[in-house]
Amino acid sequence: MMKNYTITVNGNVYDVTVEEGQTSGAPAAAPKAAPKAAPKAAAPAAAPAAAGSVTVAASVPGKVFKVEASVGQSVKAGDNIVILESMKMEIPVVAPQDGTVASINVAVGDAVENGDTLATLN
Repeated sequence: MMKNYTITVNGNVYDVTVEEGQTSGAPAAAPKAAPKAAPKAAAPAAAPAAAGSVTVAASVPGKVFKVEASVGQSVKAGDNIVILESMKMEIPVVAPQDGTVASINVAVGDAVENGDTLATLN
């Protein structure tokens, strides 16, 4: 059985047909679970250079498009910290919890990999 969907991405409308029974969503979910474990392993190494105890890590490889927060700024969970550009899409990296920005570890134009520390919060 086929299902039709209309999807809008960055203002462009796409008509998509999906065959029922495909598990296209499952493979995408698996890589998202791995990055959550990686930043915790990297946090102790980054701690001496970074002032904060909460790591804000890149969820995808890409280039730093914009830095939205500044050191000392108070942020709420879900506030944009950094905007990454990956595959011509702008991807916001948000604060995982309420806090104060302790460090910004990247600059506009920097290339980052999945799991790299972008900023830290207290």
